[in-house]
Amino acid sequence: QVQLVESGGGLVQAGGSLTLSCAGSGRTFSNYATAWFRQAPGKEREFVADINWSGGVTAYADSVKGRFTISRDNAKNTVGLQMNSLRPEDTAVYYCAARSPFFPARERKNIAYWGQGTQVTVSS
Repeated sequence: QVQLVESGGGLVQAGGSLTLSCAGSGRTFSNYATAWFRQAPGKEREFVADINWSGGVTAYADSVKGRFTISRDNAKNTVGLQMNSLRPEDTAVYYCAARSPFFPARERKNIAYWGQGTQVTVSS
């Protein structure tokens, strides 16, 4: 079992920055790839970013590429998402997720564990 707890959400003006953090627990956490997804009101949950177990391979949605950076620290069992140049369309609940390394990134169906989510609101 893996438990995930997000923190760091909040309200920020357009153009600003915010850092999300996800604390993982469970003895197998470092074996999983981890990802961030988000869900805006009335929309489906969508992929944001992914990082493999070692931190050496990352993937991003086109909408956030160049603005967001995903990272992980296996010694601390944490995953971060640095978000810069935020836009109103980035407003959503952001979810931390754990994915088996045997399944490809980006797809919601491949997620084994989800966090509870943290709200990010970007005002114009």
